[in-house]
Amino acid sequence: MTEAETLVQIQEVLQHLEHVSFVAHRDTKEAMPSVEPHGAADTLLWIETARDLFFRDREGGKSFLRHTPHMVEQTGTVRPWVEQAATFGKWVNGWRALEGFLAQAGEVWQAWGAEGEQAWYQLGIRWCERGIPEGRAYFEAGFRELAGGEGIEGLRGLMQPAETLYTERKLNLDVFLAGATIARAMVGSRGLEAWARRGADILQTGRSRGEAYFRLESEESLKHLLDTLPGYRPRAHSRFLRLIQVAWFGAHVSLEDGNWRPGRGRPMVETDGVRLFLPAVLESRDEAVVSVLHAAGHLHFDTYCGEDIEALFQTMGMAHPPLDEDQRITWRPLFAAYAERMFRFQLLFDLCEDLRVNHRLQGLVPGFLSRLLRLARNHPAPEGAAGEYYRIALAAHESLITGQGLDARLQPLLSEGATIQDSFRIACALFEDAAFPEIDVEGREQAYLPGLSMNTARAVYPRKRGEPVGGYNEDTDAHADQKAVQEKQAELPPPQAPEQRQNDPDPDINVPQENTSGSGGRIGVGIPMPAQVDKRGVAHQQTLEGVPYPEWDYREQRYLSDWARVHEKRLEESDPDRAELLLAEHAPMLKRLRRALELQRPSRVAPLRKQLDGDELDLEAVTGFIADKKAGLSPKPFIYRRRTVQHRDTAVLLLADMSTSIMAKHPSGQGKVVDRLRAGLMMFAEAIESVGDPYAICGFASRHHDNVNFYVLKDFHEHTGPDVRASIAAVSGRLASRMGAAIRHGIRRFEQADAHHRLLLILSDGRPADYDDGGDSRYLHEDTRMAMKEAVDAGVHPFCITLDTSGSEYLPAIFGPGHYLVLDNVDDLPRRLPEIYLRLRR
Repeated sequence: MTEAETLVQIQEVLQHLEHVSFVAHRDTKEAMPSVEPHGAADTLLWIETARDLFFRDREGGKSFLRHTPHMVEQTGTVRPWVEQAATFGKWVNGWRALEGFLAQAGEVWQAWGAEGEQAWYQLGIRWCERGIPEGRAYFEAGFRELAGGEGIEGLRGLMQPAETLYTERKLNLDVFLAGATIARAMVGSRGLEAWARRGADILQTGRSRGEAYFRLESEESLKHLLDTLPGYRPRAHSRFLRLIQVAWFGAHVSLEDGNWRPGRGRPMVETDGVRLFLPAVLESRDEAVVSVLHAAGHLHFDTYCGEDIEALFQTMGMAHPPLDEDQRITWRPLFAAYAERMFRFQLLFDLCEDLRVNHRLQGLVPGFLSRLLRLARNHPAPEGAAGEYYRIALAAHESLITGQGLDARLQPLLSEGATIQDSFRIACALFEDAAFPEIDVEGREQAYLPGLSMNTARAVYPRKRGEPVGGYNEDTDAHADQKAVQEKQAELPPPQAPEQRQNDPDPDINVPQENTSGSGGRIGVGIPMPAQVDKRGVAHQQTLEGVPYPEWDYREQRYLSDWARVHEKRLEESDPDRAELLLAEHAPMLKRLRRALELQRPSRVAPLRKQLDGDELDLEAVTGFIADKKAGLSPKPFIYRRRTVQHRDTAVLLLADMSTSIMAKHPSGQGKVVDRLRAGLMMFAEAIESVGDPYAICGFASRHHDNVNFYVLKDFHEHTGPDVRASIAAVSGRLASRMGAAIRHGIRRFEQADAHHRLLLILSDGRPADYDDGGDSRYLHEDTRMAMKEAVDAGVHPFCITLDTSGSEYLPAIFGPGHYLVLDNVDDLPRRLPEIYLRLRR
């Protein structure tokens, strides 16, 4: 086609647009001058693409024409990006993704070149093929943020786990991107997939809970990231940090959890004039020490003296603002006069006050400044204006040690009587000096030296001059106040409409109703899994109550610290009438068991050797005693022996799975599985009572990792009386079976039993499973296997008895050969349970 023919076709398309749409014709005429210099062929391709997009979807055509001048200017070409834009026309509502593409493609071209832009485009088109909402989420996300400073390779690294989890779990890209860039910045590309996979599991249990995880708004997500985040965790070392305060100040300030979250700036220690608020992680131990000493120093040297703060407001010619509802003073009115330059003034004010306090702190804590300067020199200075302030602060603090080079305007701050009023006055003078650059809110946080922080970040309780920094109590938990608040909040159940409630035998696990259609309600399945939630899920309320235990994540090959929480309680239900019926129904069996068990009672008299006193001499011990004396040693006279009844030193804890599947109908159609379970527990209790071994009977059920309930039916120190029998008779199924956490708590309960041999009998009817395992059956299997290893390491012998006929498929991997038994007939449980125990105790 000749150029003349091409120009004719361009005019024909233009006339067609004029005939069809005034808007299309107008926008095309406005954009065409930017395209025409690139030749008739490219202009024809462009105008035909505009027409096709406009006819396919009006919004798509308008967006294409609107962005044309910028695209031509930024790329310096037409054909490549026009051909890319044309592909969006093959999808219904493709304009939604096209808008994001056109808004960024030119900038991507300038930043990464033609090849980089093509790679960015190809990644996005793959998401469009999965769904336009996915493609729109990709193209609307800032490409620099997605790349994380690593160019196209950084973008590919971020998208790889998203593509994997979309294929495996249908994880939507917009959900993933909500917090993926922050998570990557914290744990790196290698840890990103583990974080996202955990979130995908949680998303399957409830949509709002999963979305909160990906937005980094849930404790689950933050805990996962912080567990893998490198650095020093002040909370884990709070006792050490308190002792530092006691050593140098003679008292300590309460240490509490701050509100810093990943992605919300630089972690710093803050104060409200009474307490110190610690971030979840700091870079190093030295930074934590400097931060705590520095913040406590501001309290000790009257930074928050009420009369001085009032004087500052008078200096600014304004009335003292009213205290807030907590009787605190806010600093903001002091800085309001500086409008958009307030961050510059705040930095100068903090620089002056930090110099005043740190100079006096050096006299109280030898080596403080040396530690601070070592941190600051090893830390790279930030770029831009923040770097200028960083170097100014570093030079000023170095002069405190060398005694040289300090700005003369700052010299009054080193006098013994200097106060915060002097810091404010000098900061006002420095503010007039144009040598100090302007700075914005993002740069402000980076301008502080390591260990220093914004002194005016929080509203403060006014203090009296010279008031001690706090009261020291050796037994005080550094986070006791914070824990109390969290526990009080956790006691308040989330509001629920009556129709949302799910009736359950245990009032402590009443939860909002969810659609959990699946394979539940039969032997071999611990919960109704997998949960197919077809409506918006109910947000899970994280709780910090209960006894925390770690949980093994095989996918990451590490323990999740304090992940599971076990709530120990007595079973509230009681059924004495059913207990009497069970005893009467199984009386003949119980009589035979007792007769056999009487033979197990210890009666043989056996000698105890090497005693300090006894019935007769132990000749072997006497010989050894005399030989040691001849050798010049001083042996103790353990030379007697006496005869006594030899007891079997054995304690047993029977741990019963009380998940909802025990409420399934009996295979014969007569009654339920739980009827046989109650009978088995009753026979076990009566039989072991006859033997005289210390024993306990407990049960467990769960809903999510932080709500594992551990029910005590009979404790080691109790006798089998009417109350215990009534509790056993009232056992019923309730929700899921997180077995690993229950086993770990069972191990701890053996501390109450004074026995050398300890046996943990686990009675189950199916696989370990819970609502938040994401349908990954291996996850809790592996955790249970690790709990078994922990039991063995603690000197506890675990053994599993299961009613699941398919138990042989998974129990060898969890408990190992010889450590489990599959009961093919549920009716055998009442008879076999005591027999199995007696066989194991030999």
